[in-house]
Amino acid sequence: MRKYFLKGVWQSLPRSVIARNGILIRGLFLGLFLSLSLIGLSEKVLSSDEAGILSPNGEIEIRFAIKEKEKPYPKGERFYYSVFYKGKELLLDSPLSLKFKNMPPFDQGLKLTDVSKSEINESYTPVYGKFKNIVSHCNEARISLQEADKNNRKIHVIFRAYNDGIAFRYYFPEQAAFKDFQLTEELSCFYFVDNHTVYAGQTEEYASSQENVFEKTKLNSIYSMICPPLLVEIKDGPWAAITEANLTDYAGMYLTRVKKFKYALVTSLSPLPDDPEILVKASTPHFSPWRVLMIGEKIGDLIESNIVMNLNEPCAIEDTSWIKPGKSAWDWWSGWYIPDADFPTGSNMPTLKHFIQFAGDMGFEYMMIDEGWSEQEDITKPVPGIDIPGLVEFADKLGVKIILWARWTNVDRQMDKTFPLYEKWGIAGVKIDFMSRNDQEMVNFYDRTVKNAAKYHLLIDFHGAYLPTGSRRTYPNLITREGVLGNEYNKFDERITPDHCLTLPFTRMLAGPMDFTPGGFLNVTDGKFIVQYKSPFVRGTRCFQLAMFVVYESPLQVCCDAPGNYRNQKGLEFLRKVPATWDDTKVINAQVGDYITIARKHGNDWFIGSMTDWTPRTLEIPLTFLSKGEYVAQIFSDGKEAVKDPTQVEITEISVTSSDVIKADLAPGGGQVIHIYPRTVPAK
Repeated sequence: MRKYFLKGVWQSLPRSVIARNGILIRGLFLGLFLSLSLIGLSEKVLSSDEAGILSPNGEIEIRFAIKEKEKPYPKGERFYYSVFYKGKELLLDSPLSLKFKNMPPFDQGLKLTDVSKSEINESYTPVYGKFKNIVSHCNEARISLQEADKNNRKIHVIFRAYNDGIAFRYYFPEQAAFKDFQLTEELSCFYFVDNHTVYAGQTEEYASSQENVFEKTKLNSIYSMICPPLLVEIKDGPWAAITEANLTDYAGMYLTRVKKFKYALVTSLSPLPDDPEILVKASTPHFSPWRVLMIGEKIGDLIESNIVMNLNEPCAIEDTSWIKPGKSAWDWWSGWYIPDADFPTGSNMPTLKHFIQFAGDMGFEYMMIDEGWSEQEDITKPVPGIDIPGLVEFADKLGVKIILWARWTNVDRQMDKTFPLYEKWGIAGVKIDFMSRNDQEMVNFYDRTVKNAAKYHLLIDFHGAYLPTGSRRTYPNLITREGVLGNEYNKFDERITPDHCLTLPFTRMLAGPMDFTPGGFLNVTDGKFIVQYKSPFVRGTRCFQLAMFVVYESPLQVCCDAPGNYRNQKGLEFLRKVPATWDDTKVINAQVGDYITIARKHGNDWFIGSMTDWTPRTLEIPLTFLSKGEYVAQIFSDGKEAVKDPTQVEITEISVTSSDVIKADLAPGGGQVIHIYPRTVPAK
């Protein structure tokens, strides 16, 4: 049998050999195929042939086939895929199935009619992010599936194998037998080999702001829906994470356990709010989002990955010069805290000017004016006493741009009137809040909002939002979003612990930027922390909060605290200098929930942030990423008594080169930040 002979030869070849010599080897196999055909060994069984693709470096392999498997797998022939890393099976045969209203499901009775393969190798320069230049390189296979019965519907499954993971999506081509459809279930499965440790943000509700604690548990102990990204610690293997990319005109994804299979997960999509039996209403042609399995030898590889961005379309905005990353002051979190004010504080002109003045003094690019500036049901009308054009004029003189808060229902209702008005006023962006859904209708609201905002040169920051899916590549005016259990919760409860803060870079942040609102300067020990709504405390040291500006990715870094808590405080100098966008990113030390060190480059300077949980520790930071030459390292470290007084900061300066190693001595809940810049050599 030709197919079994060739398959055996193919599988005996090292993956790296195939990756380096793919064209030559495939040519040899084609010749062998023709030779065997001539001597009578040919066999036409396309629908049951197992095929696959490799990542460009040959380390990741996707295999796919139509098979019939024994229990506990579903009955009948179905389409399966499996994933291998360096020859080790990560995902067992995992079935794919789609169910529709008033139509048969698309899962059995299929024939594989075509496998079209191609290579994608491109590079691009994003407007902002963790890298100045990004390479998108993968191998793609488009699988054409067709029903063998009278329905004759066709669906394509598109696979991509990158060096940092795999992805697949569905494409519903235009066809007479399949025009309008209503999707009731998408059963895309991930059948893991073993009962791996996972870090899961679990939720009971589809209608969610996705502000989760990511719990460490086992696959077979997951008790509820999982909000991606789901981090998976593969036993004796790489790290992996499941998320989605390019969520467009479709329902957002959660994950649930497969009841009849020990270590398996399946997609669960958000239903339409007015028709909970339906997940997606669409017409062909139509794409689903990408289902993504990020893969990295080290946990830091996932943080450095660009796979989510790469699965989105190129930038659709011709002129992006107006899109500026930066830092922002913010009035709401501190409760308009101005202890020495000789005026009533709140959402009024004197208070807002006070915060804008601080932004200007610090060199911040933005001031975020939060809830209270407008009429409750009309975001074109400021409340009496608030003069938005006057505030814009005041801020412009200080080099500061204004971002306004708005409730999403008002934006949805008044968008055509509001956005042109905001551009006329000179507003830079809108923080849109309280969506707390990711069904198809809400996904389309996001898309419509970002596109319209781009027409009027407005940045968008979504709060009460679902996780990012890489759409900032296409519309970079979507500068950041929440979808994270961030510092604001210090006003309400006790969940923002160092352990939580050190889980986020390995979970939520894998999906993209997160508006955590770092920078709380009322730093206290665990025993002294109390919940207070006005001028809240934060657990851990001052340097722990400063390190968030390097560790946490967000092109808009909103500094949460009040001017009165910042001024004349140690660490303010670093807060003034640290940028919000990067040319390079390197993860140096990493252990989920325990500690992290990330180095990021901006121009000729490097910024390094280290954080630890409640365990004090010393981390070593080799400076091998530096180019040749001598540099100055300005180091902000936890003070010697930071265990008692977490506001303590020690500042030192040393000369360093690429051969040096800096030690970070971290207090409990502590941190360290470093600014490294080239030493100027005087001309002779």
